[in-house]
Amino acid sequence: MLEIDQVSIEYPARKGPPSLALDQVSLSIPAGEFVVALGASGCGKTTLLNTIAGFIPPTRGEIRLAGEAVDGPGSDRGVVFQKHALMPWMNVVENVEFGLKLRKMPLHERRRIALECLNKVGLLSSAHKQVYELSGGMQQRVGVARAIASSPSVMLLDEPLGALDAFTREAIQELLLDLWNESQGVFFFITHDVEEALFLATRLIVMAPSPGRVVHDLSMPFARRYLATRDARGTKADPEFIAARERVLALVHQTSSTGMH
Repeated sequence: MLEIDQVSIEYPARKGPPSLALDQVSLSIPAGEFVVALGASGCGKTTLLNTIAGFIPPTRGEIRLAGEAVDGPGSDRGVVFQKHALMPWMNVVENVEFGLKLRKMPLHERRRIALECLNKVGLLSSAHKQVYELSGGMQQRVGVARAIASSPSVMLLDEPLGALDAFTREAIQELLLDLWNESQGVFFFITHDVEEALFLATRLIVMAPSPGRVVHDLSMPFARRYLATRDARGTKADPEFIAARERVLALVHQTSSTGMH
């Protein structure tokens, strides 16, 4: 269970009172949920993700994972960034095993795990290539492989597919659902794309800005529907999916305009 308990984040201002980036956000997320956060720029999505990751301490409130307070980064939380954030002087498999190396895991063991993770993301044949030899989509797959190498109970993904073409994006969406389904951990994913949010989420939270807060918390059936049918195009073309997309778009526009006043 990931528990976000009345978390507020304030950033100091050069003049005047501090800026309130998040205001009393509370969520309880059990294992096996794929939570997607959606909302306009400035609604605090990335701030919330960074706080769960342990990069930013809450000003008020607390985040707990399995009952223990989160007080910094840890291997129980894997992070995939907007840009792949790979180290260009290392080859692919060295990037994937880097976190395990920091934990002093023996080379043969971390190499075995890294190769297993690359196999899961379809990149085993690229294990010894340099990062610059890979396409953008392949680099993001390496980032995902690195994040899952530590077997985290929580995966945090900050708009990792935003820069990819439509075909690559859909392929990695399907990959993420397979990884989530296999792990049955918590996935927390940020996007601006409503269709992507509906396809991936078992639970969709809509956030509003000024200050950042959760204003809607919705259950979604489409991720599990895709896993049952393996038909991404059919899932997204379903009239129920299209109707849900229009409802959520209206909610996002409504919360964005409300937050600006």
